[in-house]
Amino acid sequence: MRLGPKDSSLRKFLPLLPMKLSLWASILSLFLSSLSPAAADTSSPWVYFGTYTNEKTGSEGIYVSRFDTEKGTLSEPRLVAEMINPTFLAIPPNGRFLYAVSEVARTADIPGGTVSAFAINPDTGDLTLLNEQMSGGAGPCHISVDPSGRCVLVANYGGGSCAALPLAENGTLLPAGDVIEHEGSSVNPKRQKAPHAHSANPSPDGKYAFVADLGTDRIEIYALDARQGGLDPHHSKEVAPGSGPRHFTFHPSGKFAWVINELTRMITGYRYDPEEGLLTEIETLSTIPAAERDQPGQSTAEIQVHPNGRFLYGSNRGHDTIAVFQIDEADGTLNFLEVEPIQGKTPRNFGIDPTGQFLLAAGQNSHNVRVFRIDPESGALEDTGHEINVGAPVCVRFVSPPQ
Repeated sequence: MRLGPKDSSLRKFLPLLPMKLSLWASILSLFLSSLSPAAADTSSPWVYFGTYTNEKTGSEGIYVSRFDTEKGTLSEPRLVAEMINPTFLAIPPNGRFLYAVSEVARTADIPGGTVSAFAINPDTGDLTLLNEQMSGGAGPCHISVDPSGRCVLVANYGGGSCAALPLAENGTLLPAGDVIEHEGSSVNPKRQKAPHAHSANPSPDGKYAFVADLGTDRIEIYALDARQGGLDPHHSKEVAPGSGPRHFTFHPSGKFAWVINELTRMITGYRYDPEEGLLTEIETLSTIPAAERDQPGQSTAEIQVHPNGRFLYGSNRGHDTIAVFQIDEADGTLNFLEVEPIQGKTPRNFGIDPTGQFLLAAGQNSHNVRVFRIDPESGALEDTGHEINVGAPVCVRFVSPPQ
């Protein structure tokens, strides 16, 4: 539209119009942020705690807290989902859903445990149950989500099996595409008379699933079809007899992987060939100093790599510490740094916050979650003195609020 001489006042106003619109947009944005402060807060992720539920611990299911990454403090935990023994949780890459196992031997009159899907309210941290499916075996104790967010992997400890459950677009669980029962045993007569799948993790590219079986001393590797929930046996990697492989993790680069061995309190490192889907052993190291390995009741549990790829952490139950290692990113070897007491009992699990500044250690038998600061140069842990009380916490999972 052309403007004539009589439209001079309009000419003067037009250059100011974008400025006025921008000003009103800023005011509107501030107003909306004030209505929903949680959604605008990017420095305080939600953290969810899976628990063992019973009258003694007082736990009733899944709890949530807000973690202040500036202060290193947790808000008082809230119950957001009532369920029996939600001992392990998983969050998909989009952060919109939470998946939890119910670690039981039977569900109603049907043998086996269940998996539950929840929608996460990003503003409040509340969970809304979407649906449930059978886990494919007794005692599901571990769950993970593949990198594409198309399926969950479940390890059934009591049933000695693993399963892949596809996910619908709306986050709901579909029935398992494949359930595979392991076979075999190993040398420990108390713990290894039968298979006990203890973790199920996808490879970084989602092509394979790695299932650590404590009962057979093997890491079973499957070709993974995430869309269909398919598991095709690919390779079986043996660990030393009596090790009891429990949890498994990859380096962020995808070049290396580690398994923590529950029965021998050792970590075994591997080089990973993503094309062939195979592991080559590098070394095996103790998670506890030699002079302290004779204490009764020791076992390991969780293992995680720091997001920066420079440090590795493993939990020691009985010894009640977190073992800290520095990673040589050139060859994948580890250098033992320290063991840090968790100021509690039985660290079955821990979590590293999204900023990489803090580690939260869950004391299953002391019913507390303790906060430790991570030294950015060495990876060493420093006790902040801050903790919250949660009944029998056994899993820690972070979800960042929307930005």
